[in-house]
Amino acid sequence: MKYTTEILINKPIDDVIWKMNSSENMIHWQEGLVSTEHISGVPGEFGAKMKLNYDFGNRKMELIETITKSNFPFEFHATYNTKGIHNIQQNFFEATNEGQTKWISKNEFQPTTFAMHAMLFLMPRAFKKQIKKYMTNFKNFAEKGISIKNASS
Repeated sequence: MKYTTEILINKPIDDVIWKMNSSENMIHWQEGLVSTEHISGVPGEFGAKMKLNYDFGNRKMELIETITKSNFPFEFHATYNTKGIHNIQQNFFEATNEGQTKWISKNEFQPTTFAMHAMLFLMPRAFKKQIKKYMTNFKNFAEKGISIKNASS
């Protein structure tokens, strides 16, 4: 399943990228994220790997992020692997004439198990909704300093 999601952030591109290019900031906009752990490579650069641990109440998930392109402030691409699914994500950032930043996220989800294949087929909107939610959370964090971490505490 492939799709593209866009959001307009009312901040200059340098501000957006400064907040985006920080694993410490992820906890403020990625719901369910409890920890990150650097695995290999130079953090933030091509080939670097990081473990992301999520807790969604009754469901825990571990993702491995591998950076496939890091060309800030314009692009950041990575793959995310967990049991049952491989996600290829390409993020593009564009400065607007109004001093805003357009974030375009292209996602491709490739199921690696029958159960996940069925889930993608039956509930494709759930995956799109999750990506849009993270993007909206990031927008609120970048623009207003609103952290989901503080909201859930």
